[in-house]
Amino acid sequence: MCDCMVCERIDWIKNGKNPYFVRELQTGYVVIGDHQRIKGYSLFLCKQHATELHELEPSFRDAFLHEMAVVAEAVYNAFQPDKLNYELLGAGRGLHMHWHIFPRRAGDTPKPGPVWQLGDELLAEEYLPDAAALEELKMRLNVELDKLLEEK
Repeated sequence: MCDCMVCERIDWIKNGKNPYFVRELQTGYVVIGDHQRIKGYSLFLCKQHATELHELEPSFRDAFLHEMAVVAEAVYNAFQPDKLNYELLGAGRGLHMHWHIFPRRAGDTPKPGPVWQLGDELLAEEYLPDAAALEELKMRLNVELDKLLEEK
């Protein structure tokens, strides 16, 4: 068995047990971030277990990047940030490719720079959305995904 946090989260989606799941696309899964210190924080999880973009077959890679851009635009439209930050990260049990999409706003961190400067505050329990707040975040993102996917 693979010891991969992203594969585990995808399995939760497939089994209807991931409350953060927003939508399945051709190449990945859209989810709301568990912690909402940065409101509207969302992720796009690659369906293929790969670590780097160059490991993907070119047509899948191109579709994955296109869908990531659509997801990012939906995040932007849903949460109206000043700027979006995009990061394709991986460490520990999360080496499986997944995009972090952060809707940034002036003053959301103590000084300009990456959200990671917040350290443990970024994952503080107080930023776990309750069920109603989570449903609102998912609804807002789904509405914008509907609009963008209808246009394509």
